[in-house]
Amino acid sequence: MVGSYIWVPICVGLLAVLFAAYLAGYVLRKDTGTPAMQKVSNAIFSGAMAFLNRQYRTIAVLAVFAAIIVAAVLALLGQGSAADKFNLAWHTAIAFLIGALCSGVSGYIGMYVAVKSNIRTASAATRSLGEALMVALRGGAVSSFLVVSLSLLGVSLVFTAYGGLVNPALAPSLIVGFGFGASFVALFAQLGGGIYTKAADVGADLVGKIEANIPEDDPRNPAVIADLVGDNVGDCAGRGADLFESTAAENIGAMILGVALYAATRNIGWILLPPVIQAIGLIASAAGLLYVRPSVVKEPDKAAGRDPGEIAMQQLNIGYYITCALSIIGVFLGCYLLLNGPGITGNYGIPAWVWYGLAGTVGILLSIAFVYITQYYTAGTWRPVRKIAAATLTGPATTIITGIAVAFECVALPVLAICIALGLSFFLGSQVHMPLITGASSGVINVSGIFGTAVATMGMLMSCAYILAMDTFGPITDNAGGITEMGGQAESAREITDALDSVGNTTKALTKGYGIGSAALAAFLLFSAYLDVLFSYKHNPAVYRVDLADITVFIAALIGITLIFFFSALAIQAVGTAAKRMIEEVRRQLRDNPKIMAERVEDRVDPDYARCVDISTRGALRAMILPGLVAVLTPIVVGIILGPQAEAGLLMVGTMGGIVVALFLNNGGGAWDNAKKYIEAGYLRVNEEGEMLDRLDPNGTVLGKKSEPHKAGVVGDTVGDPFKDTAGPSLHVVIKLLSTITLVLAPLYIALHP
Repeated sequence: MVGSYIWVPICVGLLAVLFAAYLAGYVLRKDTGTPAMQKVSNAIFSGAMAFLNRQYRTIAVLAVFAAIIVAAVLALLGQGSAADKFNLAWHTAIAFLIGALCSGVSGYIGMYVAVKSNIRTASAATRSLGEALMVALRGGAVSSFLVVSLSLLGVSLVFTAYGGLVNPALAPSLIVGFGFGASFVALFAQLGGGIYTKAADVGADLVGKIEANIPEDDPRNPAVIADLVGDNVGDCAGRGADLFESTAAENIGAMILGVALYAATRNIGWILLPPVIQAIGLIASAAGLLYVRPSVVKEPDKAAGRDPGEIAMQQLNIGYYITCALSIIGVFLGCYLLLNGPGITGNYGIPAWVWYGLAGTVGILLSIAFVYITQYYTAGTWRPVRKIAAATLTGPATTIITGIAVAFECVALPVLAICIALGLSFFLGSQVHMPLITGASSGVINVSGIFGTAVATMGMLMSCAYILAMDTFGPITDNAGGITEMGGQAESAREITDALDSVGNTTKALTKGYGIGSAALAAFLLFSAYLDVLFSYKHNPAVYRVDLADITVFIAALIGITLIFFFSALAIQAVGTAAKRMIEEVRRQLRDNPKIMAERVEDRVDPDYARCVDISTRGALRAMILPGLVAVLTPIVVGIILGPQAEAGLLMVGTMGGIVVALFLNNGGGAWDNAKKYIEAGYLRVNEEGEMLDRLDPNGTVLGKKSEPHKAGVVGDTVGDPFKDTAGPSLHVVIKLLSTITLVLAPLYIALHP
């Protein structure tokens, strides 16, 4: 019986939790280095956990309040009898709280292990590149497998508990609250973490590197611990919450679309396919992760052309390709097992499951394309980053101008790839012929084509666990570099951690690209799911047409695109405000306590690190509320005042604008960051005329740390920091939050505009 396949995601999800526990045990058994290294690591751990405790207490209060409001609104203004309204209200509220709790738990535990992994990576770097790479990757994988498995378990268990096997047509709409809860927590977690990390980073860089002329992660910098803490709360907890809600919201959206196909075929496989494919993706990700081990890593030898960063990136890429290859096999297997029913035919005599397997493959190939495109725009070996590095030769102004130009340019290729993937997956799905589907007989929608885009989205998300492991790898290696520097380790260890940090910058950029790519595919999927929900209430095929010539739809669409820019402005401004306080504090400490900068090490005193941590914490928690509320309340107000069709216009145009702006912010910021790293690695070489040479030209003069181009690179990196780590990633969440809010509150909009 096809319904029994619901146990696949449940069992695989439980096994993935055990796998995460195994990885955590492997990492935590590693040695923790010298007492000096442990002192730094303990300070990072204390700061990170203190911030997360305060942040999640704030989010918990907001989440409980939101759940009560949603339940009250649906109970009072929902559709149907009083019993139907009450049933929808309590199911949605409980699912909301479960989604919020799972999101918080996955981010919390994952960050705990990530923070514990940094010192173990630093210690491993004193022995070999391979061991350091493996410890950092597996430390990041704890978070990634917890995030994906808890998302999968949450959706599958809530679906089953809400009677999904008894009444498959009703359950998906009842579990929408799970996705809304995950999105709600993810928005504030990503905002708070992003504001915290960039306030600390900007303060540490501008005062430390430019004004005080001291190296990165120098213990004399009062903001250095806050900076290292920020890497974890922004990139570990924040990104984990982001991809948790991605997998949850997109699974639920695809399941809602599957209801129409279930109605036509009575095959529950259409509804169960998304979580089953996600489960197969977890298995594929585990296989790719286990490939990366010290025995396959060549040790660096610059004389032989084996740069440590390039070696590490190559191994991570191989693991990713293994994951993708297994995912392609898995998506065909899932489609064969669940979609191979009677009454469904495909063009040219090709079975329906093959067409949908090909659509899933398109999504997997899109994820690979995003990896290459993002690497091209953010890795130091390619033209865009080297172009920004060359611009530093003429100062900060040209550095910023060139970086903005690169940021605008980098939107084109990803959007083109998204368009091709959407069009191709829709075409492949359209080759499947269904029995007559109620509500679609007028020909206004192509249900099988839309489901093709849903399978493509699921295919892209199959590698989510591996991609997120590469993302969390970034802050772990960044922290490891700081611990190595502040712990007084040998230069050879710092070379390894610097190389892994540079790779981590690229993998973090890859994850942002991957996140926005999956969000782009999901935008159409969730938009279609919203229209399906409207039809289920109105039973009018006209809801599938959103007319921009309608004045209310046009107004809502304009508000939607404006929301993206206004939200980004609030997020970036919040970083600027918090960074201003940080800069003032760092300057005050260096001015009032000259012994911090004493010439002799034995004469120095430690700065007040805790004061800087507290400034970042208070600044982030205050500043995350306004942009978060703007993102949550805007679609609600538009739906209440202008109605459900206008809300569809806001959803459509707002998600399009969010995709483009997020690409601009993410890749532009990543390119600025790696241009600075390019200079710090000693690759900026010039001839006697001051013209930039090839990075390995032996005849050039190296302009590295403390040079004027380096200072210009730091300024560019500072501009890009809130782009790539605060506003950009937060937009990923906003895009999907718009959809989950509209799905949950659709009954309200319909009740007010019958």
